[in-house]
Amino acid sequence: MLDIQNLSVVFGAGRLRVDAVKGVSFQVEPGASFGLVGESGSGKSTVLRAICGLAPISAGRVLVGGEEVRSPRDKAFYRTVQMVFQDPYASLHPRHTVDRTLSEPLAIHGEKNAEARILEALREVGLGPSFRFRYPHQLSGGQRQRIAIARALILRPKVLLLDEPTSALDASVQAEVLNLLDDLRVRLGLTYVLVSHDLAVVAHLCERLLVMRQGEAVEETTAVALRSGAAADAYTRALIQASQGFTRGAVAPA
Repeated sequence: MLDIQNLSVVFGAGRLRVDAVKGVSFQVEPGASFGLVGESGSGKSTVLRAICGLAPISAGRVLVGGEEVRSPRDKAFYRTVQMVFQDPYASLHPRHTVDRTLSEPLAIHGEKNAEARILEALREVGLGPSFRFRYPHQLSGGQRQRIAIARALILRPKVLLLDEPTSALDASVQAEVLNLLDDLRVRLGLTYVLVSHDLAVVAHLCERLLVMRQGEAVEETTAVALRSGAAADAYTRALIQASQGFTRGAVAPA
């Protein structure tokens, strides 16, 4: 469904040049969930932004459904690929109601039956019709992220790009949103690419994952290997160890 070939993203030039992504490649099968993990600044989110046209592709190719994606992206691309951003507080317009937020993609793409589609989208993410005319400030963080997911789903895409969709939420709300995403993928036959620095989140949602460091692909592995602590690369093993949290045994005596 998604084929990323030697993707590179460069910002700036000369002394200000930053190689944000360096020759990254991976493939995602239809209906699968693929994770990108690594520490902050490793280029994970930049990969997603390059796929959906928000970051410039300096080299390499992006193929969706076997067809190469061109720049600028056309309407057909956004019918197939949608993105859910990290911060639900920033990704929704503060002066737009939920109704306007969800109706805008339908209007842009000339879709009919907007009212029925909006109510269906709200129902899919576990929110009732009473949320339709609320503003973002009247919603909790989890409810805002559910609206962001509904907005991404309303055009019936095949691929969802998820940029740390639960990192801004409380732990209990994180679990609810992750379970919702897992259910939607199975029910609607979606393909996910999930970016996260939280290995537990990736192990919960993804079958396979790519570990990134300083813009480069370090190792491609599976969620089973991640949960068991098996990793070929030393950096991946360090990430797994760091994700296990603080232990007194790891602190050297004074």
